[in-house]
Amino acid sequence: MNEYHERLIKLLMVKNGQLSYEQARTWVELLWDDFETSYARAGREYKGSEMAERIVTQWIENYGDKLHEFVATNPKYKKYLIQ
Repeated sequence: MNEYHERLIKLLMVKNGQLSYEQARTWVELLWDDFETSYARAGREYKGSEMAERIVTQWIENYGDKLHEFVATNPKYKKYLIQ
């Protein structure tokens, strides 16, 4: 899974220059876990890391440049994202 995460971290850092490596890593982990949790709650069969990477890549492509703004409107995640 580290290979997947490293690719996603690099992509996120390209999309959003406001994030440090650690912040980007945290975002990737949160997004990955969110996808897996949501998929499982929906009762769907897990399709593997490739599927998770594809979905998280889409989220990063669509929202990655705005993720640094998320903490301002969602303080419950502040402890994960502020160093």
